[in-house]
Amino acid sequence: MSAITIYHNPACGTSRNVLAMIRNSGEEPTVIEYLKTPPDRATLVKLLADAHLSVREVLREKGTPYTELGLDNFQWTDEQLLDVIEQHPILINRPIVVTPLGTRLCRPSETVLDILPQPQRGAFHKEDGEAVVNAKGHRV
Repeated sequence: MSAITIYHNPACGTSRNVLAMIRNSGEEPTVIEYLKTPPDRATLVKLLADAHLSVREVLREKGTPYTELGLDNFQWTDEQLLDVIEQHPILINRPIVVTPLGTRLCRPSETVLDILPQPQRGAFHKEDGEAVVNAKGHRV
């Protein structure tokens, strides 16, 4: 089993970029497609605690039922929000990456570089062509 886990959505460009940067460091992570295999409540609570995020900070608005469910109302408790996330895992912002160096919500995608145990092995460009890492493996 890999020392790195990514909670991934293959339809998300940011998530794909993060996965590619992990692989560019020479690691093959455990990939959990969280829409197919959502984390259980205890796992999600641990991920949030380890990443120093509140439940509200991990909520994704774009492309989700966030507005329709009225989640913009700040009267929802964390427990209520967790209940809704269990019913609608699309509400989890992504990607969340766990490594021996920490747990992060990797938005923007370059955030993953802060927690990768190994350096980048070469140049890396995001899908949109933006340079992130040069040929020597250093951030641009």
